[in-house]
Amino acid sequence: MGMGQSCKKKKKKFSITQIDESGAKPVTLDDFQILRAIGKGSFGKVCIVQKKDTMKMYAMKYMNKSCCIEKDAFKNVLKEIEILIELEHPFLVNLWFTFQDEEDMFMVTDLLLGGDLRYHLQQSSSNFDQDRVTLYICEIALVLDYLRSKRILHRDIKPDNILIDDTGHVHITDFNIATNLKEGEAVTSVSGTKPYMAPEVVACAIDHTVGYSFAADWWSLGITAYEMACKMRPYGIHSDTSMEEIHSLIHNSCIRIPRSVDKGLASLINELLCINPKRRISSIRHMKRHHYLKPVDFNAVYNRQIAPSFVPCKNQLNCDPTFELEEMIIESNPLHKKKKRLSKRNKAKTVSSPQQLSEDDEYLREQLDSIQKDFILYNRESELQNQKIEAKRKLWEEELAKIVG
Repeated sequence: MGMGQSCKKKKKKFSITQIDESGAKPVTLDDFQILRAIGKGSFGKVCIVQKKDTMKMYAMKYMNKSCCIEKDAFKNVLKEIEILIELEHPFLVNLWFTFQDEEDMFMVTDLLLGGDLRYHLQQSSSNFDQDRVTLYICEIALVLDYLRSKRILHRDIKPDNILIDDTGHVHITDFNIATNLKEGEAVTSVSGTKPYMAPEVVACAIDHTVGYSFAADWWSLGITAYEMACKMRPYGIHSDTSMEEIHSLIHNSCIRIPRSVDKGLASLINELLCINPKRRISSIRHMKRHHYLKPVDFNAVYNRQIAPSFVPCKNQLNCDPTFELEEMIIESNPLHKKKKRLSKRNKAKTVSSPQQLSEDDEYLREQLDSIQKDFILYNRESELQNQKIEAKRKLWEEELAKIVG
């Protein structure tokens, strides 16, 4: 997860009534079969689920409301949902459903079983091959260019947030600290993961500049590309490295790329890691001009017509197996026992006598009520069905107009 908060922007208003106008039955946890846990974050966990009516498989992230209140994270959850509702791209992890219950908020997304890039970097005994690195750079660049067209800055591009699907293509995930930019606007708040932060973000943190923009994500792509090609990062930056030290390292060090890396690829990485954001590659148009990428057909890349040189093993789960062990054994409130647990709690509430709430309990109840009210319900499946119905209606009207005419 990144640090800090997104820049301030007037919130887009969504209401439960607006989202549910389609008349579709609200999605709940009962609509899914829980299969296994596959990951966790600071206040959220991820499991594989299957929707019972369509039998489609998804990844389901669930976030404990009390934990979100404690960490003041609900506004980030809400912001992430608002952003993802507006996005759809072949190299994104797309959002399908959101819903909530008394304890948790749920986000159901595309399921990608190939694991994240961090896992594969750790599992690989050597750096990735040239074709693999090049394809990943191009696919991620297409996403960043798309996000720029939507005025969205991700702010946390790194191997942990790049997932691989079962055919070997990459997808960007985790918009928890993403932010929207108006035309001509600069971001002034500091968010991200230190080893992948662009120099202008670091400079903003130590008051050397007034802000940063979309080029910051492309620097993060450059660090990720270097890591794939060289099996290490270009700078010795860690979570406990101070911003002043990071600034000094970047501005007083030369990037060294091993001779084993193709010269053209090395040149591309160097241009992604240009300290000056105005000269840095930060668009597909700019990227296409680089001599190394002249032979690349970006339309073919977008349409997933270029076969990846690496395809994840389908006979294994490409993640740390301890996640499921923790969920099934260590976790005090496991998801698969939620229905029984909530039922018992609600029965206990009806038979117990009213008690005076402490100030802390009263605050928690107010915050939980606020989340219940403000959380955004979303159903992409219903949205797509409505689009199909509308398309058929327009086609029918056109055919009728021809007949009448």
